[in-house]
Amino acid sequence: MTSPQTGGPGYDARIRRAQFLAARHAFAAEVLAFYEHIAAFHKRLYAQFPQPGDPRPANAVQASCPALRSPLDLALLLQHFPDLLSLLQRVGPEPVAAAARELALQGPAAWITYLTDHWSAAGLAPEKPTEPRSSSETLVEFILRAFLQPYAEFLAFRSAAPPAVGTPNACPLCGSLPLLGVLRPEGDGGRRALVCSLCLSEWNFRRILCPACGEEAENKLPVYVVEQLPQLRVEACDTCHFYIRTIDLTKDGHAVPMVDDLAAIPLSLWASEHGYSRIHPNLLST
Repeated sequence: MTSPQTGGPGYDARIRRAQFLAARHAFAAEVLAFYEHIAAFHKRLYAQFPQPGDPRPANAVQASCPALRSPLDLALLLQHFPDLLSLLQRVGPEPVAAAARELALQGPAAWITYLTDHWSAAGLAPEKPTEPRSSSETLVEFILRAFLQPYAEFLAFRSAAPPAVGTPNACPLCGSLPLLGVLRPEGDGGRRALVCSLCLSEWNFRRILCPACGEEAENKLPVYVVEQLPQLRVEACDTCHFYIRTIDLTKDGHAVPMVDDLAAIPLSLWASEHGYSRIHPNLLST
């Protein structure tokens, strides 16, 4: 298993990449401009977490896998939640701003319930089919996910990677579904990894294998690319009809996987038109 960064998240790189892609692709400019605000908030929030050598207590941060599903450090987190709600009311699209206003009015007791419930289930595959969520529930989930993502990354960065066993299709650190794939240069080709939908850590994964159902037949695993975004690909499966979006760093070494993924709107349209569902949506559901 690998970690996507060697010194914590590269928030400045994410912001720069969002600006670059927004300038090149008008269809993604609005989404990426909104993401810039979120990434800047993530950078500020992450800086509040105990760093190596920091004398502040880190009671929820231990160098072991269970830390990623241990109870939230609410004493640390709750004081910063109003900052995100305020930001979203200022810069978010109106539905997001309205959901943030409603959450702000509910106060800390409700926030604790929302955050702890989300944390216990975030990224995990449902045990049984669930009812479609209302638009208001979806918006609240986005806000909770946007707030807790830096915390999950922080825990992942401070956690010891478990031994690699087989080819897991869920994150070895926290058990979450994969968000996307990454192809990194290796020899004359590319080495495939999956990126966790919760903590954004990476683990190696076989090239010709569906992460959703384990299909191995290459003729049942179609790949789709678009000319304007050659570093992005849809890797679909005709057996389970799920797909994962993959960022090919052999095509563009400057790509920042989670940011380039947000710009891949044409690929989402193609996948939807052909009856494929994404294994797990990205933060902005693009």
